[in-house]
Amino acid sequence: MSSNPGSGNSAYDAIIVGGGHNGLAAAAYLSKAGRSVLLLEKLEHPGGAAVSAQAFDGVDARLSRYSYLVSLLPQQVIDDLGLRIRLARRRYSSYTPDPHDGRNALLIDNGDAAATAASFAAVGAPESEFRAFTEFYAGCRRLTEALWPTMTSPLPTRSEARTLAARAGAEEAWEAMIERPIGDSIARSLQHDLVRGVVLTDALIGTFARADDEDLQQNICFLYHLVGGGTGDWDVPIGGMGAVSGELERAARDAGAIILTSADVTAVRPGGLVSYQHDGAEHTATASWILANVAPVVLDRLRTPSRPAAPSSTRNPNHLREGAQVKVNLLLKRLPRLLDPAVGPGAAFGGTFHINETWSQLDTAYLAAAAGTVPDPLPCEIYCHSLTDPSILSPELQASGAQTLTVFGLHVPDRLITADNNDRRRAELQAAVLKSLNSVLAEPVEDLLLTGPDGQPCIETKTTLDIERAVGMPRGNIFHGGLDWPFVEDNAPLDTPARRWGVATDDPRILLCGSGARRGGAVSAIGGHNAAMAVLESGSGGSGPRESAPLESGRVSRD
Repeated sequence: MSSNPGSGNSAYDAIIVGGGHNGLAAAAYLSKAGRSVLLLEKLEHPGGAAVSAQAFDGVDARLSRYSYLVSLLPQQVIDDLGLRIRLARRRYSSYTPDPHDGRNALLIDNGDAAATAASFAAVGAPESEFRAFTEFYAGCRRLTEALWPTMTSPLPTRSEARTLAARAGAEEAWEAMIERPIGDSIARSLQHDLVRGVVLTDALIGTFARADDEDLQQNICFLYHLVGGGTGDWDVPIGGMGAVSGELERAARDAGAIILTSADVTAVRPGGLVSYQHDGAEHTATASWILANVAPVVLDRLRTPSRPAAPSSTRNPNHLREGAQVKVNLLLKRLPRLLDPAVGPGAAFGGTFHINETWSQLDTAYLAAAAGTVPDPLPCEIYCHSLTDPSILSPELQASGAQTLTVFGLHVPDRLITADNNDRRRAELQAAVLKSLNSVLAEPVEDLLLTGPDGQPCIETKTTLDIERAVGMPRGNIFHGGLDWPFVEDNAPLDTPARRWGVATDDPRILLCGSGARRGGAVSAIGGHNAAMAVLESGSGGSGPRESAPLESGRVSRD
């Protein structure tokens, strides 16, 4: 093996295409297990969408630009790789103003059940609604606690997963979340339009779907939003999302992985041959294993560069699903005043701030988008990273009271965006987001925007096309395609390590190791972990200079 990956042909045990957080995780696991690893990243830095960036020129604030919160990153991965990551738990789960009267709102306070119950009454929910809401999520949690440990183990079958649910007393939750449209259970369990909407949002983020869709894509999205840690808590990464990918990069480099940035992979060919461009020259490298930390559709293009329209090599129609969101980052002088006099901004923005996301509003917005128009009002969710973790701001900005806001607009499918209309749509969507926010605020959010040294307001908007162009997610899909159940059907073949770990393609030497793998999606490192486990379980490709570490219960043992 050449010590310089940029000179001549080089051979490795594994080549990882794409340096997002999953690729870094796979590189760290394989390198720790004694495999020689080359990771090739197209951008100038690793991390993919899990990065922090100075979004506004001359303004010392590092925003988690594309991904914001952490729920699905297993403690097992943190421990295995020795990651120095701190995650802060948010006291408040969510705040949702009544769109008909913003002076009233639903505040889910994890630290005060009585206050939460009073909040249900404030928005006009029936007396029984708070209890029904609590019982609904308690049932969901019994199921997620049963399924969470399987995410870093070989795939269970549907029957095996259902047995785990039954043992946990989660049979009813299994029926509600796995077998029937989640909208049926929400509508049957809850009565209030706003309360139903708060629950339904977890089934829709990043997914263009309705509550009662028969393909159950919304159910899978709902499960993934609740399964993290078994509890469904979404935590703030201290230092921003870049701190997470930065630690994964450190672990991979410390273990001996070679990470090459500004390395644009141009082809993945049979026999483990990878072609890439670096420093203005063409290079090739070979490996026993190719791990694709790019979306499956992108892998297809690399495997058939002369036929970019070739069908998916993994034959999974989910991989072609469109993204369905607009993302807006803002830097404010301070948090805005609310119409609601009973709740301070610190509590309202301390969790997820839902805007125009009642049950009926979400469905109306879906129908509008399906008809080809931007929804009005646009359902939105706000996250305020700096309120929990001010370290992403300079001391001067902290002292001034500045705060970040990140807005996630729902039901904005990629079909609304084209190369020709992207600039116009971006402006239209930004205006729609600001209008939606202002509908529940006591002052226009535009008046609170900080300005950079260039005099420009600190706001940036990313359409699905912008996201695809920036970080390579086809059609702006934040999951690299549609999500899959974290189990396989009973008749699914599980005869190879790659199939057992949910990372197989139709080429036994090429594995998915990113969000497009089964059990991929979100910042979790699960795709990377599982691809590495499949390689190590195969027992082949150990030509690197270090001894292989044995497997124990799906983990790399540490000396």
